[in-house]
Amino acid sequence: MTDPRQLRRLREDWEDLARLDPLWAILSDSRHRHGGWELDDFLRTGDVEIAGLMRLAESFGLPQRRDRALDFGCGVGRLTRALTAYFGECVGVDISTRMLESARAMNADRANCVFIHNARGDLGVFDDRSFDLVYTNIVLQHLPDRATASRYITEFVRILQPRGLLVFQIPDKIPPRRALQPRQRLFHLLRRTGIASNQLYRRLGLHPIRMIDLPEDEAIDVVASAGGTILEVQAMTLGSTGIENRTYFVTRSDAT
Repeated sequence: MTDPRQLRRLREDWEDLARLDPLWAILSDSRHRHGGWELDDFLRTGDVEIAGLMRLAESFGLPQRRDRALDFGCGVGRLTRALTAYFGECVGVDISTRMLESARAMNADRANCVFIHNARGDLGVFDDRSFDLVYTNIVLQHLPDRATASRYITEFVRILQPRGLLVFQIPDKIPPRRALQPRQRLFHLLRRTGIASNQLYRRLGLHPIRMIDLPEDEAIDVVASAGGTILEVQAMTLGSTGIENRTYFVTRSDAT
């Protein structure tokens, strides 16, 4: 069970980020910090990402149906919007109410986009076997701990339709020098003293974005215990960071 205090702090962090610099918080490219993203360019990255995802999905012959897709950790709906070209209904879920307000405004022209707030440590808001595609990228790594990430992965398998496709990303290993995360730690320390978050972000260059990892063998065990079958694991080292990334392609075991 995830500590409610950790989820509350996570929500506070992302409400802060939604107010300070939402597009950078979602795609943290240093060139686009402090409002540097042009909205059209930002949304275009979602179109490219989802087009690539769907090409890979076709190589697995999954999902069998394209009625409903879930974008977990949707932020302002960059990927939810892109998924509307492929699925009948696209649901974005996020912990930040401010992010969701922006998502609804940005995607008002997409009738098949639905945005839902979820601040729980599970996805009990959704029924079993209710999505043909479950997708999450650059999200699980920002959760409080491995146990919380594992819980959500279990939930992803639960809500996946037979012959559906789950795709989730999380680092396998973060180098010790990166794992210390001094900017994030100092942000929280100074925030507790009463210093405003915009001062910490804009003047000191601090932010509350944390990063966790989940070793590949643990992720595989979580999927198997939840009743999932891993179709493929894609490994990639992220540039000079030394972060070893993993993307998992999963279906339900009762569908293979």
